[in-house]
Amino acid sequence: MSSVTTKNLYQEDFALWIEETVKKLKLGHLSEVDLENLIEEVECLGKSQRKAVRSYLLRLLEHLLKRRYVMMFDCYRGWEIEIRNFRQRLKLELEDSPSLKNYMIEILPKIYQMALENVIDSYPDTDFPVIYPFSDNVDELLNHNFWDS
Repeated sequence: MSSVTTKNLYQEDFALWIEETVKKLKLGHLSEVDLENLIEEVECLGKSQRKAVRSYLLRLLEHLLKRRYVMMFDCYRGWEIEIRNFRQRLKLELEDSPSLKNYMIEILPKIYQMALENVIDSYPDTDFPVIYPFSDNVDELLNHNFWDS
């Protein structure tokens, strides 16, 4: 299959393109691999993981803030379930890519500010801390019930 045909395959049948690319890589036919699109796809995988971590972390922090500071006792159970769910999703991402722990620590201040804006908007009568109130330790963030302290 020529490189022009391979690039057309990428646009016309992505699943078949993947199958053919994997076959060529396994056989060591590197000169036949559509490197341009392969590089793009690999870069997208990394971006996708980071995007998932950002999204799950944002939602986790929102629910931690609500559970700890919003006095709506009938909502606690639902928030705790959401906290558990977002923690599980983050743990799965970190299991696949442990280096994303460093990324979480790096984005924590920015994501906290976003979470804070979101909960202040939803609960304007609640006093939320401007300064990040939870642990910077990723393992603690993913396991500790901060509302029990």
